[in-house]
Amino acid sequence: MVVYGMQLPVQSQSALYAEPWEAAAGPEDLVAVARAADAHGFDYVASCDHVAIPRRLAGAMSTVWYDTVATLSFLAAATERVRLLSHVAVVGLRHPLVTAKAYATLDHLSGGRLVLGVGAGHVQEEFEAVGADFAGRGAVLDETIDALRAALGPEEYPEHRGERFSFGGLGQLPRPAQERVPVWVGGSSPAAVRRAALKGDGWLPQGDPRGRLAEQIVRLKRLREEAGVEAPITVGAITEALYVGEPAWETGRRALTGKPEALAESLRAYGEMGVHQIQVRFRSRSRTELTDQMAAFAAEVAPHLR
Repeated sequence: MVVYGMQLPVQSQSALYAEPWEAAAGPEDLVAVARAADAHGFDYVASCDHVAIPRRLAGAMSTVWYDTVATLSFLAAATERVRLLSHVAVVGLRHPLVTAKAYATLDHLSGGRLVLGVGAGHVQEEFEAVGADFAGRGAVLDETIDALRAALGPEEYPEHRGERFSFGGLGQLPRPAQERVPVWVGGSSPAAVRRAALKGDGWLPQGDPRGRLAEQIVRLKRLREEAGVEAPITVGAITEALYVGEPAWETGRRALTGKPEALAESLRAYGEMGVHQIQVRFRSRSRTELTDQMAAFAAEVAPHLR
């Protein structure tokens, strides 16, 4: 069975995917979309993470990036069931204890709905501004995942002794509601796939086309098997942009549109290659059209994915 989740609109407005209506949207729109996801069986809603965007990238990325923990905490209070995913937290920008405090509190307040997605990051100026190590961000992320495993575990006084971070004898309450917070590793580079295979409870590829994704999944499983990791891993995928039905406007040549059965047939290919959860994105001209698309997907497409 393939479950489905979505990246929230409004909270990040990269030119790669933001719809025009999002520019004038705000908190009430985020709540409406999150509640629709909650009502229509979406597994998770996701929020991105950037601290600051340099001018050289602002044209493509924009500077609209809501704080991840604040956004997911705000939406936790407005929803009941849907999980809350950081996609992805650039954890190398912060000390692991700072990250653990924020996300443990979020998991505690939401009743155990956090999925911690982590990634290495790519904006050099952002790292430099906060005094973080950009050149060594991969190694920093590797150790940070280990440190977060300890700091988000059940112990009030977590301990970690590593090359870059060392802590012990420091209590942090509240603890997460979950006994083990799932950590999903983002990225599609060889290093990211290896990191997901060896350290992740899940893998969040970043837009791999279908053919390449199938090859990546084979490599992921092989690396995990070679390392003797027997625990299951949740494999994700970001689908093409979707529109349920025949749109009366131009949705772009790469969007999947049409009858629900046809969309489901196309999306089932992800499950056949070993994907467990798909992140869907809908083309829309308004918040209402987006929530209508979410409802149509849940009622007419999702049943064919099971």
